[in-house]
Parts: sequence; C-alpha cells; structure tokens
Amino acid sequence: MEASFYDFSATSLQGKEVKMSDFKGKTILLVNTASQCGLTPQYEGLEKIYEKYKEKGLVILGFPCNQFGNQEPGDEKSIAEGCLLNYGVSFPMFAKIEVNGPGTHPLFKYLKKELPGFPGNSIKWNFTKFLIAPDGKPLKRFSPITKPEKIERYLAQKALL
Repeated sequence: MEASFYDFSATSLQGKEVKMSDFKGKTILLVNTASQCGLTPQYEGLEKIYEKYKEKGLVILGFPCNQFGNQEPGDEKSIAEGCLLNYGVSFPMFAKIEVNGPGTHPLFKYLKKELPGFPGNSIKWNFTKFLIAPDGKPLKRFSPITKPEKIERYLAQKALL
C-alpha cells in the first residue's frame, strides 16, 4: 500500500512525538527552516498567515535543518528561543532533522518523492515549502525564495481556506 502524509510522525521541539494524522482535515504548509539564514525573516510572514488563517484550518509546521551552510547550529532550546523571541512564532516547530542524504527524515523522503523539485530529488535550500491539502494529498512545492505572502494568494485562489 502506498504511503500517505498521515502515516508519518515527527518529534516536536519539546521532545513529544507528533503524528501527522493529528492534522487531518487541515491545510498544511510544511517548511524546512533555519535561524541564521538570509531567508529567516520569512518566519514573520509565515506567522502572519498562520495567525490570519489558523481558525480556518491552516497549520504551518516548521522543521529546522542544519544542512545548508550550517545555518541552524543550535539545539532545540536555542531554536525555540530564537523563533519565539525574534519572530513570535506560535505555529508548531519540530526537532532538527535532515532533509537530504542518507539521514533524510522519512516525511521528507515522502514529500520529495511526491513533489520532486529541481535539482534532482533534493531540497535546494532552507525555507523550501510543501503544501498539503486537507485530504492529506501533497499539492504544491514552493521554492525557498517564494515569500509567504505569495503563498497566501495561492491559498486564496485555490480556495483552500
């Protein structure tokens, strides 16, 4: 049987196992993040659309990763503090993972298979975003430089919220 988004789980920044099935029926924007990246200010835009649409069923899930220029060197505590203090992030954040190579988290293996990107089947940089429909189907992959505001317009056009 083919895997589904809802078959996966990940560890939260607080060390709790979170099942993706907990988000059934929600529109999900999943992002690999980093605290010291030139794109890190996107946290602000992501938080804005999360606050605006969370009551309508939008969930943003942040997955810190240190595979791109060592831009997420800290531990879970420093990641949590940085997200909260600098950007007021209130959406769920997860423990640091790998998104490429032999240690790739199973969820990202699945997402890359379902929505391959360029180059090859890898994540190019921090802040690559994956949009998951309320039925769990991966819909669209957004590049690292796609700003949250543009994704908000896409969500409105597709009536996902």
